[in-house]
Amino acid sequence: MRILLLEDEEIAANHLLSILKKARPDWEFLGVIPSVKEGVKWFSENAEPDLVFSDIQLQDGLSFDVFKEADLKSPIIFTTAYDQYAIRAFEVTSVDYLLKPIRETKVLEALSKIESLGELANKEGGKFDVSQLVNLINDRTDHYKSRFLVKGPNKIVSIKTSQIAYFHSKNKLTYLVTHGDGKFPVDYSLDDLDSMLDPKDFFRVNRAYIIRLDAASEIKPYFKGRLRIHLDPDPGEEVIVSTERSAQFKSWLDQ
Repeated sequence: MRILLLEDEEIAANHLLSILKKARPDWEFLGVIPSVKEGVKWFSENAEPDLVFSDIQLQDGLSFDVFKEADLKSPIIFTTAYDQYAIRAFEVTSVDYLLKPIRETKVLEALSKIESLGELANKEGGKFDVSQLVNLINDRTDHYKSRFLVKGPNKIVSIKTSQIAYFHSKNKLTYLVTHGDGKFPVDYSLDDLDSMLDPKDFFRVNRAYIIRLDAASEIKPYFKGRLRIHLDPDPGEEVIVSTERSAQFKSWLDQ
């Protein structure tokens, strides 16, 4: 399998490559393309790869412009911090749409889809069926949770996601914290919650916190390009957005 990456962030590209090389060491990696201009040039001079991993916002525009110019038929797995492009991604041969920060488990799920499609293509004359691609992606298009059942002091309580301020992980336990300062243990890790929560409303700011948009009462610059968030209710500790997530967090706030 010959793989091409379209990605303008070196850290993100290296992270994805490390996952792919670990998962599929026999695959051939053709390179990393950071811009629309270079992408159009590459496709004009090379045979199509078997699979493309592509960010959407490149240095000089959107990767959709590359695929339109190249009339690409190869399947694409999009990797992006911006979920608003999902519908447009389905209009090309998109097999999956992975939101940054990229999780290894989601990459492996996407690779399994690709390999299933390869088996299907071999049975049907070597062609990918775009309608089949869309059907495969539909199992992920995203039935987000609207409420959580939690254990109160003497009863089980149903909490709507609109009532949640943030999720916090500490000592291998995960807690749901409401705007009314209620705190409840939940039977999910933050990694589990990443795929359950609507990314328009919730953001994973670091390894310990997933916050809802209206929980951030104040945001201040911090050292080395990081951000410090004051949450309401106050968790009693500093909440820092890591350097690699700060730009994505700002974009999320500005959606």
